[in-house]
Order: sequence, then C-alpha cells, then structure tokens
Amino acid sequence: MSRYRRGNFVLTILLLVLVTMSDVVNADAKMLSLDFEIFGRVQGFWFALVLQYTEEAGRKLGLSGWIKNTRQGTVVGQVQGAADKVNTMKKWLSTVGSPSSRIDRADFSNEKKISKLDFKGFSTRF
Repeated sequence: MSRYRRGNFVLTILLLVLVTMSDVVNADAKMLSLDFEIFGRVQGFWFALVLQYTEEAGRKLGLSGWIKNTRQGTVVGQVQGAADKVNTMKKWLSTVGSPSSRIDRADFSNEKKISKLDFKGFSTRF
C-alpha cells in the first residue's frame, strides 16, 4: 500500500471513530425525562389494567420510568429515554391509554434533556 493510500485509510478510520463518538454524544443529548398525570377513569376495577398497559407501552418503546395510582384517582409517573420515544409515549398517554381507561386530560411537566437514565426499566410503584 502506498504512503498516500495508507494516509487516506488512517484518515478514514479516524473520521469514522469521530462520527461514531459524535453519534453517542448526540444520542445522550437527545434523551428526555418527562413527568405526567392522567385524569379520567383510571382507578377501581380498571387500576391493574391501566398500570399493566402503561408499563407494557413504556417497555415496548424501550423507555425507563415508573407509574403509580394516586389517592385523588389519577395516575402519575415519569418516563425517560430517547426523545422520539418519549414523545410517542406522551401521545399514547394523552390519546390512547389502556383499552379500559377513559382519558379526560393528560398533564405533562418537568420535561428536560438528560444525559443518563435515572431508572432501569419501567415499573409500578405502590
């Protein structure tokens, strides 16, 4: 291999490494954390199903976080992960929910960029 070709090869490898490192850094910067509270028919007999469907939706999207029922009859929680997946979950929480729920209102707060996840997986809190 000529000196010129070897130099181009090394430069190409260095560029690939930098692009890969850049993607990793940008992927971290594109992670979000979001708190939510869902109002509607979410408690009573349907409580376990609402939590189950929400956990399942979060897991399918590869998100981390938690969900719990409140004494006021709402469901609260937090989701974390890739921004596009968090936004997908946000839409699901506000428009779809579990088959057994009726969503009257969904409030979202504390949306912020994060560099690392605070939770492993998605769980129910009691």
